[in-house]
Amino acid sequence: MRVVLDTNILLVSISSKSPYHWIFLNLINGNYELAVTTDVLLKYSEIIERHMGTKVSESVLGVLENLSNIILITSWFRFDLIKKDRDDNKFVDCAIASNADYIISEDTDFDVLKKIEFPRVKVLKINDFKILLNQ
Repeated sequence: MRVVLDTNILLVSISSKSPYHWIFLNLINGNYELAVTTDVLLKYSEIIERHMGTKVSESVLGVLENLSNIILITSWFRFDLIKKDRDDNKFVDCAIASNADYIISEDTDFDVLKKIEFPRVKVLKINDFKILLNQ
């Protein structure tokens, strides 16, 4: 299964003390593929650094760079499907370009994608993702 993780999902899954750490562990164990673009990686770096510091950000990005189940995508087209928070479009574009099965997010701005027939982008909440991974 190939997914795109919204920044906040990755952020809350990093700490071993988090109830969502299973997301990060499953990534490290290769239980799903994570599609990313340079824009997505930059956003991950920015937000992790803001909330957890530079060392944690560099460590997490270093881990991501070395995992064989990280799929680096070049997105050549901007679909601009989310109007409310255009910054979320980088995740949508990555999902489309990588043919990802899902975007994992709790952000309600992604709900607009349910109404868009083409290109079809499916969004899963954390609990639904957990069920798919049999956690």
